[in-house]
Amino acid sequence: MDFSLNDEQRLMLGIIEKFIEEELRPLEAEVERAGHLAEADAQRIFRRSKSLGLYALNMPLELGGGGLNALDWILAEERFGATTDILVRRAFGNAYDILLECKGDQIDRWVAPAVRGDRTCSIAFTESGAGSDAAAISTRARKSGSGWILNGSKNFISDAHFSDFFVVTAVTRPDAGRGGISAFIVDKDAPGVEVGANQDMMGLRGTSHAPIFFNDVPLEPECLLGPEDGGLKLAYATLGRVRLAQVAARAIGRAARILELSVEHASSRRQFGKPIGEFQMIQSMLADSATEISAARLNLYHAAWLVDQGRRASEKISMVKLQASEMLGRVADRAVQIFGGSGYETSLPIERYYRDARIFRIFDGTSEIHRRILARGLLQGRSELYCWRE
Repeated sequence: MDFSLNDEQRLMLGIIEKFIEEELRPLEAEVERAGHLAEADAQRIFRRSKSLGLYALNMPLELGGGGLNALDWILAEERFGATTDILVRRAFGNAYDILLECKGDQIDRWVAPAVRGDRTCSIAFTESGAGSDAAAISTRARKSGSGWILNGSKNFISDAHFSDFFVVTAVTRPDAGRGGISAFIVDKDAPGVEVGANQDMMGLRGTSHAPIFFNDVPLEPECLLGPEDGGLKLAYATLGRVRLAQVAARAIGRAARILELSVEHASSRRQFGKPIGEFQMIQSMLADSATEISAARLNLYHAAWLVDQGRRASEKISMVKLQASEMLGRVADRAVQIFGGSGYETSLPIERYYRDARIFRIFDGTSEIHRRILARGLLQGRSELYCWRE
């Protein structure tokens, strides 16, 4: 594989980096202080991103998106990781690939508006009793005429209060196990949909999370996304792409930003008459962080390349998600140590990065779940997971 960037990639990444530096980074401290993004700022960065062609980069060109392949998308997402989650959502969009399963009138009703930014979407797979185990959901959709009646609840749904519609998984054939789950698109203003109170989190301030309750929600036939009883396959495919781009790539981008700040501090902070970067233990922490970031990045690029080649990548994505999320935690921890007391202060971003890093090992499959997936692949003879043969 050639890891050099072509001219188009350099141009795209340069535009993204400049946009983050000029438009988003100045808003980070206020989002952290207020706990939300002001509507005027949200509209401004949305309009600016759209004008630069940065909105919905992962969606096809024919729908008005950026048309990026997997590798280019994760290159962009890596840069997104260098700023606050809510700013990324408002500036660059939240149009999930699962919406590409829409057909006919579904495209005009849900996909096209999401790509334009006229409507926003949230993924509603997680339940109180079914987080990493997406097959253990209890939400039900029973047949009613030509449609369905939806009952149940989802939990920890990002942007639940902001989004206009949700992609929801529900059991449609209780006797079929994993093969009896379907995916539906549910408008937030549909009768029987209730979004609960915001769930306060340790980190990711500014991004709302809330439960959603479905009480006899009528679903017309058009609300079915993909084939009936094929929802779990769609969910896993979507989670795989989310894990690769919005978790692993952003974790690596966040870690790179933290290391950048750590190097700057180690070069300027003086103790005992010299910069602390001249002390061997500080150098060791910086070197370890740089090495781990580089290793995770190469693994990420390889996984994206496999996706673009149409190759099986599920275990590889689990490997990258596990590696990147665990790495981010260690890099953030070292940064607090390098900054010392000031790293614990809320006036600097290091404390925020440390808090935000913790969730990466939990959402979209815990580290333990991904270790289990990897171990299962190894025991099934997938030696390419440790012996690279292409």
